[in-house]
Amino acid sequence: MAKDRSEEKNSKMVVRVVWNWVAELKLLLTALLILCTVATIFQFIPSRLSFSASDLRFCISRVSTVSESNVTRQEEVVVDAQQPEPSPPSVESDQLLPNGALRRAFNPYGAAAYNFITMGSYRGGPNNFVIVGLASKPLHVFARPTYQCQWIPQNNSQANTTTVAYKILPDWGYGRVYTAVVVNCTFSQPINPDNSGGTLLLQASTSGGGDAKFNVTDTIPALTEPSGSWNISMLAVEPKYDYLYCGSPLYGDLSPQRVREWMAYHVRLFGKRSHFIIYDAGGVHEEVLKVLKPWMELGYVTLQDVRDQERFDGYYHNQFMVVNDCLHRYKFMAKWMFFFDVDEYIYVPPKSTIKSALDSLSDYSQFTIEQMPMSSKHCLTQDAAKRHRKWGFEKLVYRDVKKGIRRDRKYAIQPRNAYATGVHMSQNIAGKTTHKTEGRIKYFHYHGTIAQRREPCRFLINSTEFNYEKTPYVLDTTLRDIAWSVKKFELEMIGPRLEKTWQ
Repeated sequence: MAKDRSEEKNSKMVVRVVWNWVAELKLLLTALLILCTVATIFQFIPSRLSFSASDLRFCISRVSTVSESNVTRQEEVVVDAQQPEPSPPSVESDQLLPNGALRRAFNPYGAAAYNFITMGSYRGGPNNFVIVGLASKPLHVFARPTYQCQWIPQNNSQANTTTVAYKILPDWGYGRVYTAVVVNCTFSQPINPDNSGGTLLLQASTSGGGDAKFNVTDTIPALTEPSGSWNISMLAVEPKYDYLYCGSPLYGDLSPQRVREWMAYHVRLFGKRSHFIIYDAGGVHEEVLKVLKPWMELGYVTLQDVRDQERFDGYYHNQFMVVNDCLHRYKFMAKWMFFFDVDEYIYVPPKSTIKSALDSLSDYSQFTIEQMPMSSKHCLTQDAAKRHRKWGFEKLVYRDVKKGIRRDRKYAIQPRNAYATGVHMSQNIAGKTTHKTEGRIKYFHYHGTIAQRREPCRFLINSTEFNYEKTPYVLDTTLRDIAWSVKKFELEMIGPRLEKTWQ
């Protein structure tokens, strides 16, 4: 009897011991199961993925800390649970009115477009600033958003200055979700005259546009002038450049050879006191960059990456915003600014120069340039064997002479007289504009050739004139005749480094 009691007592002791260690046994068995599972998975992992023994030891060592980490996580959960959750947005419900009508509720969520997107802010004068950017197109078409500018001096003893700004929409109605906006801030007195510094704030108000229940105002730090950085004489000095090119955003798979030809031609035309602003919207790939590099190293080209603007759906890669930023960023650095594309070639007659042509137009703040449309696929039969060695404007020699068509013009402006600009001309300019420039300056347009990565000559013609798809063409060798001098100029300027450039 005593023996039975002893055995029963020992049995209960074993059960108690096992029960006390059951949690640890579960943990150990779980760890072993995980380890076996990992070992099995390793057999199916590609050979290029490898794990060392130290990695396994690290995993095993983590098992011993599971209990502690579980406790820590439980404490974190308790702490997080004690923090109040953000209150949900108020939601209105339908209501039955005393007159028996059911008033329906409308609950807005999110935002359709940004109120304002800045690209650049610049000094326009002693009491003037300009802010270039994008804004919601529907907001400006169907509402009346307003802008106010405030100058906050860095010197706390000076008072803040505020003025009502006026906006310019230079995109001629071409905007999409976003439209280009130029905000002009003109104060009644000089700003920062003691050069102590300060900050310009733009207050952009929707004025009930988008939701008549609210007048949302965004305060935007537009520009900061550090102490000692402003010098009014900068507005009166002689411009650094005689001619500055403001390009449209380049995008797509562009031909490096066509870009090479365009650069050499126009650096030769505009001369040493010229500069080219190239905007990359995705078109300056590695081969195009290789073509631009020599001219960048010589100081003729500034390349700006504007690919991020593709986030905002505007007209033609936000072209209007880009050219207006170029205008105001370089406004006091050039006598003349030119606006045209990289498949277009400016030309002045042999007995004149670009300087003499523009000197004759100096009384005008703006002039437009007549277009000479060229075929992008017809070449001379005599060039068949050597066409791959000839430059684009050297072998594309047939001009479209169809009458009764209004053709686009390009233009140049004296930038200090312009408030905003466009693609084919500026409608916001002080001073006179002339369109009568025939015989003094024109441009040849090789439409679409810049985006073709192949030989442009698709048809070979052995005639001085012909018709193609109801369009008459005539032989015009104006640019072909100067191709040799452009090639010679390139060789003298940058050497043979681009001779093996591909289409």
